[in-house]
Amino acid sequence: MKQNDKTMCMLEERQKNDIRNMNKAISEFQKNFQKPETRREFDLSDPQALKKDKPARLSDSDPRCTVSGLQKFMGEDLNYDQRMKFQKEQLREWSLQQQRAWKKALADQKFADDLYDKNRIQLDQKTMEQQQKEEENKRAVCAATKDFNRTQAAELAERRKLEKYQKMKDDMDEISSLLQGDLLSENPEQAVSSFGRHRVITDRWKGMTQDQLMAIRYSQQQQVLEKLRLKEEERQRDAEWDRQSIQAARAQLILERHQQRQNRECRRALDNVNAELCQEQKSKNIYLKEAAYSNFPTDQYYAQFNTTSR
Repeated sequence: MKQNDKTMCMLEERQKNDIRNMNKAISEFQKNFQKPETRREFDLSDPQALKKDKPARLSDSDPRCTVSGLQKFMGEDLNYDQRMKFQKEQLREWSLQQQRAWKKALADQKFADDLYDKNRIQLDQKTMEQQQKEEENKRAVCAATKDFNRTQAAELAERRKLEKYQKMKDDMDEISSLLQGDLLSENPEQAVSSFGRHRVITDRWKGMTQDQLMAIRYSQQQQVLEKLRLKEEERQRDAEWDRQSIQAARAQLILERHQQRQNRECRRALDNVNAELCQEQKSKNIYLKEAAYSNFPTDQYYAQFNTTSR
């Protein structure tokens, strides 16, 4: 989820940069090639029109002399050839200016597209490098954790094994010492009192009877077995806890691999969308170059002017 948020933030930032660059390019184009002074109808809204205006009539050949001014009458069009030539040259110059402006605009658009593709490729490369570094870090952390857990489990098992062996050895040594010691091996009959067998001579008493010893030994053996049983249960509990820990680690690893697959699928889908958008942009540019902007003025276009008296 964190990686997806980071990817979305990067895409939004790239989209904002693209919009900002496009608006800047449009503003530069309007500032350089669409000035108010270059418009045909600028003289109609020129704030300096009165200052630039000429007198009502400069000479008999003044083209501003209209019919209503009674200064020039029908049939006196003496400057027809010069006017037609000037109009054709003016139309030709306007057409050439438009062609140069369109070529400049197409060149700027191509430069902007190339810059956009270059920035997109650099951003995608940085994103892939960052994802690779994160995956490598995760793999290193998982490997270190597994090695540490394996080492700890081995040390714990070895320590418990040694403790169990030492405990059993101590118990057997203690039992053997009790069974074979001088105190237990001596005859208890010498301590029997003359007042009855239920009384003993304290300075001669060497221990309990054989039946009492057997009962004690039996009780000790039961205690040893009970202790061994408790130790076995504790070992089984520890083994079960270790097994559950290993299963939890495996489940975590499977979950991380599933998340990585989802991230790769999201990245692949995003690359496909970017490729489709790039293809659409290229198709649109080809259409503009070959179809939309391929209509050039012909002789018939120039011949339709000044064909009537109006």
